[in-house]
Amino acid sequence: MGPKELRKSGEALFGQRWQTDLARALDVDSRRIRQWIKGERPLPKTIDLDILALLKQRQQKISQLLEDFENSE
Repeated sequence: MGPKELRKSGEALFGQRWQTDLARALDVDSRRIRQWIKGERPLPKTIDLDILALLKQRQQKISQLLEDFENSE
């Protein structure tokens, strides 16, 4: 994963103001997120797995909401 993919993932997870929320979810300082997307610091090797886990959690929540919504009709 590179800075571009990090940005896309962050926006998909948390919207336009994603940096602070992603930092909180990853338990890192929000400055670190900005350093990663600017290429000032290398992304950790495990960031892919961390982001994947967050995306899967979000996907499960959305799937459950969709199922609940469809069943309420």
